[in-house]
Amino acid sequence: MAARPFHTPEPVELEIKIPAGDIEVETVDGTESTIELDGNERLVEQTRVELIGNRLVVELDGGKGPFGITIAIGDFAIGRSQLRVRARVPHGSSAALSTATADMRLRGRLAALETKSASGDLTVEGEIAGDAHVKTVSGDARLRTVGGSLTVQSVSGDVTVSSVGQGVTAKSVSGDVRIESTRQGKVTVQSVSGDIEVGVAAGSNLDVDAGSVSGDLTSEVALGSDIGNIGPDGPMLVVRGKTVSGDFKVFRAA
Repeated sequence: MAARPFHTPEPVELEIKIPAGDIEVETVDGTESTIELDGNERLVEQTRVELIGNRLVVELDGGKGPFGITIAIGDFAIGRSQLRVRARVPHGSSAALSTATADMRLRGRLAALETKSASGDLTVEGEIAGDAHVKTVSGDARLRTVGGSLTVQSVSGDVTVSSVGQGVTAKSVSGDVRIESTRQGKVTVQSVSGDIEVGVAAGSNLDVDAGSVSGDLTSEVALGSDIGNIGPDGPMLVVRGKTVSGDFKVFRAA
Protein backbone atom coordinates (compact mmCIF):
# COMPACT_ATOMS: atom_id res chain seq x y z
CA MET A 1 0.00 0.00 0.00
CA ALA A 2 1.27 3.49 -0.91
CA ALA A 3 0.31 6.46 1.26
CA ARG A 4 0.86 10.13 0.42
CA PRO A 5 0.28 12.83 3.05
CA PHE A 6 -0.25 16.51 2.18
CA HIS A 7 -0.39 19.62 4.35
CA THR A 8 -3.83 21.10 3.68
CA PRO A 9 -4.83 23.70 6.29
CA GLU A 10 -7.91 24.58 4.23
CA PRO A 11 -10.56 22.36 2.58
CA VAL A 12 -9.45 20.92 -0.77
CA GLU A 13 -11.01 20.17 -4.13
CA LEU A 14 -10.54 16.41 -4.40
CA GLU A 15 -10.49 14.93 -7.90
CA ILE A 16 -10.28 11.15 -8.42
CA LYS A 17 -10.33 9.42 -11.81
CA ILE A 18 -9.83 5.65 -11.95
CA PRO A 19 -11.39 2.95 -14.15
CA ALA A 20 -12.30 0.20 -11.70
CA GLY A 21 -11.93 -0.84 -8.10
CA ASP A 22 -13.04 1.11 -5.04
CA ILE A 23 -13.04 4.75 -4.00
CA GLU A 24 -13.46 5.70 -0.36
CA VAL A 25 -13.52 9.33 0.78
CA GLU A 26 -13.72 10.48 4.39
CA THR A 27 -13.63 14.03 5.72
CA VAL A 28 -11.76 14.50 8.98
CA ASP A 29 -10.59 17.14 11.47
CA GLY A 30 -7.10 18.52 11.10
CA THR A 31 -4.81 20.16 8.54
CA GLU A 32 -3.61 17.09 6.66
CA SER A 33 -4.94 15.12 3.70
CA THR A 34 -3.88 11.54 2.98
CA ILE A 35 -4.20 9.47 -0.18
CA GLU A 36 -3.72 5.69 0.10
CA LEU A 37 -3.39 3.53 -3.02
CA ASP A 38 -3.64 -0.25 -3.05
CA GLY A 39 -3.90 -2.88 -5.78
CA ASN A 40 -1.74 -3.97 -8.68
CA GLU A 41 1.76 -2.57 -8.26
CA ARG A 42 1.98 -1.29 -11.83
CA LEU A 43 -1.32 0.54 -11.52
CA VAL A 44 -0.25 2.13 -8.25
CA GLU A 45 3.03 3.30 -9.79
CA GLN A 46 1.28 4.88 -12.77
CA THR A 47 -1.34 6.72 -10.73
CA ARG A 48 -0.67 10.43 -10.44
CA VAL A 49 -1.16 11.92 -6.97
CA GLU A 50 -0.41 15.62 -6.54
CA LEU A 51 -1.57 18.76 -4.81
CA ILE A 52 -1.96 21.74 -7.16
CA GLY A 53 -2.98 24.77 -5.18
CA ASN A 54 -6.02 23.48 -3.31
CA ARG A 55 -6.73 20.74 -5.91
CA LEU A 56 -5.81 17.26 -4.74
CA VAL A 57 -5.65 15.09 -7.86
CA VAL A 58 -5.61 11.28 -8.08
CA GLU A 59 -5.63 9.98 -11.67
CA LEU A 60 -4.56 6.81 -13.44
CA ASP A 61 -2.74 7.80 -16.64
CA GLY A 62 -3.93 6.10 -19.85
CA GLY A 63 -6.55 6.20 -22.60
CA LYS A 64 -9.81 8.03 -22.22
CA GLY A 65 -13.25 6.45 -22.42
CA PRO A 66 -16.71 7.84 -23.20
CA PHE A 67 -17.02 9.35 -19.72
CA GLY A 68 -13.72 11.19 -20.10
CA ILE A 69 -12.08 8.78 -17.65
CA THR A 70 -9.24 6.31 -17.90
CA ILE A 71 -10.44 2.88 -19.07
CA ALA A 72 -7.26 0.85 -19.52
CA ILE A 73 -3.52 1.16 -19.21
CA GLY A 74 -0.95 -1.02 -20.95
CA ASP A 75 -2.01 -4.63 -20.74
CA PHE A 76 -4.46 -3.98 -17.91
CA ALA A 77 -8.20 -3.97 -18.56
CA ILE A 78 -11.29 -3.36 -16.49
CA GLY A 79 -12.32 -6.46 -14.56
CA ARG A 80 -8.78 -7.84 -14.33
CA SER A 81 -6.90 -5.05 -12.60
CA GLN A 82 -8.42 -2.85 -9.96
CA LEU A 83 -7.20 0.08 -7.99
CA ARG A 84 -8.34 0.99 -4.50
CA VAL A 85 -8.17 4.63 -3.46
CA ARG A 86 -8.77 5.86 0.07
CA ALA A 87 -8.77 9.62 0.64
CA ARG A 88 -8.94 11.54 3.91
CA VAL A 89 -9.47 15.27 3.48
CA PRO A 90 -10.54 18.15 5.76
CA HIS A 91 -14.20 18.74 6.52
CA GLY A 92 -15.79 21.08 4.01
CA SER A 93 -13.83 19.78 1.02
CA SER A 94 -15.51 19.13 -2.31
CA ALA A 95 -15.17 15.93 -4.35
CA ALA A 96 -15.31 15.17 -8.08
CA LEU A 97 -15.18 11.43 -8.80
CA SER A 98 -15.06 9.78 -12.25
CA THR A 99 -15.01 6.03 -12.82
CA ALA A 100 -16.27 3.27 -15.06
CA THR A 101 -17.03 0.52 -12.56
CA ALA A 102 -15.51 1.51 -9.21
CA ASP A 103 -17.84 1.66 -6.23
CA MET A 104 -17.75 5.00 -4.39
CA ARG A 105 -18.34 5.50 -0.67
CA LEU A 106 -18.18 8.88 1.06
CA ARG A 107 -18.48 9.85 4.73
CA GLY A 108 -18.30 13.12 6.60
CA ARG A 109 -19.09 16.72 5.63
CA LEU A 110 -18.57 17.79 2.02
CA ALA A 111 -19.05 21.21 0.44
CA ALA A 112 -20.14 19.79 -2.94
CA LEU A 113 -20.10 16.53 -4.90
CA GLU A 114 -19.91 15.55 -8.58
CA THR A 115 -19.78 11.92 -9.71
CA LYS A 116 -19.68 10.19 -13.11
CA SER A 117 -20.00 6.42 -13.33
CA ALA A 118 -20.91 3.69 -15.80
CA SER A 119 -21.84 0.91 -13.40
CA GLY A 120 -20.24 1.63 -10.04
CA ASP A 121 -22.51 2.23 -7.05
CA LEU A 122 -22.42 5.47 -5.05
CA THR A 123 -23.09 5.69 -1.31
CA VAL A 124 -22.88 8.98 0.59
CA GLU A 125 -23.29 8.56 4.35
CA GLY A 126 -22.54 12.15 5.29
CA GLU A 127 -23.75 15.65 4.54
CA ILE A 128 -23.27 17.64 1.34
CA ALA A 129 -23.66 21.30 2.25
CA GLY A 130 -23.95 22.56 -1.32
CA ASP A 131 -24.94 21.04 -4.66
CA ALA A 132 -24.64 17.43 -5.82
CA HIS A 133 -24.40 16.24 -9.45
CA VAL A 134 -24.76 12.50 -10.11
CA LYS A 135 -24.43 10.84 -13.52
CA THR A 136 -24.68 7.07 -13.83
CA VAL A 137 -25.61 4.45 -16.43
CA SER A 138 -26.45 1.38 -14.38
CA GLY A 139 -24.98 2.01 -10.95
CA ASP A 140 -27.24 2.75 -7.99
CA ALA A 141 -26.82 5.93 -5.95
CA ARG A 142 -27.86 6.60 -2.37
CA LEU A 143 -27.25 9.97 -0.73
CA ARG A 144 -28.19 11.14 2.73
CA THR A 145 -28.39 14.96 2.93
CA VAL A 146 -27.94 17.48 0.12
CA GLY A 147 -28.18 21.04 1.42
CA GLY A 148 -28.18 22.66 -2.02
CA SER A 149 -29.66 21.39 -5.28
CA LEU A 150 -29.47 17.86 -6.72
CA THR A 151 -28.98 17.03 -10.40
CA VAL A 152 -29.29 13.40 -11.52
CA GLN A 153 -28.92 11.62 -14.87
CA SER A 154 -29.50 7.86 -14.79
CA VAL A 155 -30.20 5.18 -17.39
CA SER A 156 -31.05 2.14 -15.29
CA GLY A 157 -29.59 2.82 -11.87
CA ASP A 158 -31.84 3.59 -8.91
CA VAL A 159 -31.36 6.86 -7.05
CA THR A 160 -32.46 7.44 -3.44
CA VAL A 161 -31.85 10.65 -1.48
CA SER A 162 -32.90 11.15 2.13
CA SER A 163 -33.13 14.95 2.06
CA VAL A 164 -32.65 17.77 -0.49
CA GLY A 165 -32.71 21.42 0.50
CA GLN A 166 -32.90 23.50 -2.67
CA GLY A 167 -34.55 21.63 -5.53
CA VAL A 168 -34.06 18.61 -7.79
CA THR A 169 -33.57 18.01 -11.51
CA ALA A 170 -33.60 14.31 -12.39
CA LYS A 171 -33.83 12.35 -15.65
CA SER A 172 -34.04 8.57 -15.72
CA VAL A 173 -34.73 5.99 -18.43
CA SER A 174 -35.61 2.94 -16.35
CA GLY A 175 -34.17 3.54 -12.89
CA ASP A 176 -36.31 4.56 -9.95
CA VAL A 177 -35.90 7.99 -8.34
CA ARG A 178 -36.93 8.51 -4.71
CA ILE A 179 -36.55 11.81 -2.85
CA GLU A 180 -37.54 11.05 0.74
CA SER A 181 -37.83 14.67 1.86
CA THR A 182 -37.59 18.10 0.24
CA ARG A 183 -38.88 21.45 1.44
CA GLN A 184 -38.45 24.22 -1.12
CA GLY A 185 -37.36 25.09 -4.64
CA LYS A 186 -38.39 23.24 -7.79
CA VAL A 187 -38.40 19.49 -8.32
CA THR A 188 -38.41 18.44 -11.99
CA VAL A 189 -38.29 14.68 -12.58
CA GLN A 190 -38.65 12.82 -15.88
CA SER A 191 -38.66 9.06 -16.34
CA VAL A 192 -39.47 6.59 -19.11
CA SER A 193 -40.22 3.46 -17.11
CA GLY A 194 -38.77 4.06 -13.65
CA ASP A 195 -40.93 5.04 -10.70
CA ILE A 196 -40.79 8.54 -9.21
CA GLU A 197 -41.42 9.26 -5.52
CA VAL A 198 -41.18 12.70 -3.93
CA GLY A 199 -41.59 13.31 -0.20
CA VAL A 200 -42.80 16.77 0.87
CA ALA A 201 -41.57 18.12 4.21
CA ALA A 202 -44.12 19.41 6.71
CA GLY A 203 -44.85 23.13 6.48
CA SER A 204 -44.11 23.46 2.76
CA ASN A 205 -46.54 25.13 0.40
CA LEU A 206 -46.99 22.83 -2.55
CA ASP A 207 -47.67 23.17 -6.27
CA VAL A 208 -47.75 19.80 -8.07
CA ASP A 209 -48.29 19.01 -11.75
CA ALA A 210 -47.57 15.44 -12.82
CA GLY A 211 -48.49 13.16 -15.68
CA SER A 212 -48.00 9.58 -16.85
CA VAL A 213 -48.93 7.74 -20.05
CA SER A 214 -49.61 4.36 -18.45
CA GLY A 215 -48.25 4.55 -14.91
CA ASP A 216 -50.26 5.25 -11.78
CA LEU A 217 -50.45 8.72 -10.20
CA THR A 218 -50.91 8.91 -6.45
CA SER A 219 -50.59 11.81 -4.03
CA GLU A 220 -51.28 12.53 -0.39
CA VAL A 221 -51.83 16.17 -1.36
CA ALA A 222 -53.96 17.80 -4.05
CA LEU A 223 -52.37 17.93 -7.51
CA GLY A 224 -52.26 21.31 -9.23
CA SER A 225 -52.03 24.89 -8.01
CA ASP A 226 -54.85 25.37 -5.53
CA ILE A 227 -54.38 28.79 -3.98
CA GLY A 228 -56.42 27.66 -1.01
CA ASN A 229 -53.60 25.28 -0.04
CA ILE A 230 -50.93 28.00 -0.09
CA GLY A 231 -50.36 29.91 3.13
CA PRO A 232 -48.54 33.21 3.60
CA ASP A 233 -45.70 31.63 5.55
CA GLY A 234 -43.41 28.72 4.91
CA PRO A 235 -41.28 27.69 1.91
CA MET A 236 -42.69 27.02 -1.55
CA LEU A 237 -42.13 23.70 -3.28
CA VAL A 238 -42.96 23.26 -6.97
CA VAL A 239 -43.05 19.67 -8.26
CA ARG A 240 -43.19 18.79 -11.96
CA GLY A 241 -43.09 15.15 -13.00
CA LYS A 242 -43.50 13.18 -16.23
CA THR A 243 -43.26 9.46 -16.77
CA VAL A 244 -44.20 7.13 -19.63
CA SER A 245 -44.88 3.83 -17.86
CA GLY A 246 -43.47 4.37 -14.38
CA ASP A 247 -45.58 5.35 -11.41
CA PHE A 248 -45.48 8.84 -9.89
CA LYS A 249 -46.11 9.33 -6.19
CA VAL A 250 -46.08 12.38 -3.94
CA PHE A 251 -46.14 11.66 -0.21
CA ARG A 252 -45.73 13.48 3.07
CA ALA A 253 -42.22 13.10 4.43
CA ALA A 254 -41.85 11.63 7.90
